[in-house]
Amino acid sequence: MALTFALRNGDAAEIDAPLLGVLLQSGTELPGQLRTLDERLGGALSRALQRGDFRGAKDETLHFDGGESDAERVLLIGLGTPAADAPAASLRRGAALLARQGHRMGAGSLAAVAPGIDEDSIESIAVGLAMGAWEYIDLKTPPPEAERKKPLTRAIIVANDSKAAKDALSRGEAIAAGYEVSRRLAQMPGNLCTPDHLAKTATDIGRRHKLKVTVLGRREMERQKMGSFLCVAQGTDQDPKLVTMEYRKGKRSAAPIVLVGKGLCFDTGGISIKPADRMELMKFDMCGAAGVLGAMEAIARLKLKVNVVGMFGATTNMPSGTAVKPGDVVISHLGKSIEIINTDAEGRLVLADVLSYARRFKPAAVIDAATLTGACVIALGHVATGVLGSDQGLIDEVLTAAKRAAEPGWQLPLWDDYKDLIKSDVADIKNTGGRAGGTITAAMFLKEFAEEYPWVHLDIAGTAYSETDLVAIPRGPTGVPTGTFVEFVRGRAG
Repeated sequence: MALTFALRNGDAAEIDAPLLGVLLQSGTELPGQLRTLDERLGGALSRALQRGDFRGAKDETLHFDGGESDAERVLLIGLGTPAADAPAASLRRGAALLARQGHRMGAGSLAAVAPGIDEDSIESIAVGLAMGAWEYIDLKTPPPEAERKKPLTRAIIVANDSKAAKDALSRGEAIAAGYEVSRRLAQMPGNLCTPDHLAKTATDIGRRHKLKVTVLGRREMERQKMGSFLCVAQGTDQDPKLVTMEYRKGKRSAAPIVLVGKGLCFDTGGISIKPADRMELMKFDMCGAAGVLGAMEAIARLKLKVNVVGMFGATTNMPSGTAVKPGDVVISHLGKSIEIINTDAEGRLVLADVLSYARRFKPAAVIDAATLTGACVIALGHVATGVLGSDQGLIDEVLTAAKRAAEPGWQLPLWDDYKDLIKSDVADIKNTGGRAGGTITAAMFLKEFAEEYPWVHLDIAGTAYSETDLVAIPRGPTGVPTGTFVEFVRGRAG
């Protein structure tokens, strides 16, 4: 159930809510805005701060009974020391933790107050609250009625309800809706989130927001001679899909931004089959496509004055008697021949033809996102997205957008020296260069198909989903790269 929002001007002590969350930075003295609340709590807030019972450290919490305030409970949430170049990220995380706690306790509704917030802060708090309240329970049997808790459905942000604040809240709701789309798709099992389902989701977004949506199936891709994409799909009965979504709100003559996503709805590795242990996580191999769909939902809701094309290639990678084999050679949409060394290096084969197809839009810039390499997880862990590209100015722009979105990235080199690793003895190129520099050689492969426009690749293998609880949000899909896509497009919007 989606979270609904409201702004409420006034004293925090007079906010009637089952839970009041107070977001405080590290080392904060009692703000004047909270003095009345402190008095209603018998001085409990000021004593907790003075004694060091609550220091405002990142993810620190302290719970009070609401006392004589109108709130039933008060929860202090620590923000730590916000980064100077991305102050909103800590508010978003704190708000997510607040909403998650409120959802766990069955509060039903809550209010959030953060002293001294501005319009950007309101947007970040709204996104954070929605992220923390989100839960995928579609396939679970409800608990007995006596054990059920109220789901979190309503949130109040304590702030001046000016037009600027209302606009900021609306922006936060739009971005939150985008994250909801991407996380829901990613969490769905592979037998439900199929290429057909991703295409239908794109069609639904297009219908609601009046976007032009085009869906190519196997036959259409055969006519386009997309041998790279189709070789991945030749082992499955499911019809592969190449989907484009056109949002045209900028100047008619302006070249579009193209967002590209990998949509492997399930990846067994094909003939080069993966180990059975943890293979169930390969339902997340479509997080790049989910990010495109979520971003297009948010961009359309934001009504940005810019031209954007969202694209993704969706299929499953399965072993069968018709599956592509190591040693096979296929011809890509661009006309380059590719030797298949490892059928588990399939995402780059799909993206190669999608990136080639993107040329028809004469893009101003292309950004692709893919859960592409385990090597990126080894290099950067689960903290940063790998960022590589052909245009340093565009790379810097993407890194800035990622930081604003609280989805940090880190640039890796894409030097020509690495190209020798993907040279083939029998074809123009081979689809893997071995273990050494695996993230870089995968991007080097993609670069072969993205040379006619400025291009950046995001390897989100370590950041699109988490195998552990992240405190503010549970294990599972994080929504990356939805925010990075949205922030980049916002930066380019007129």
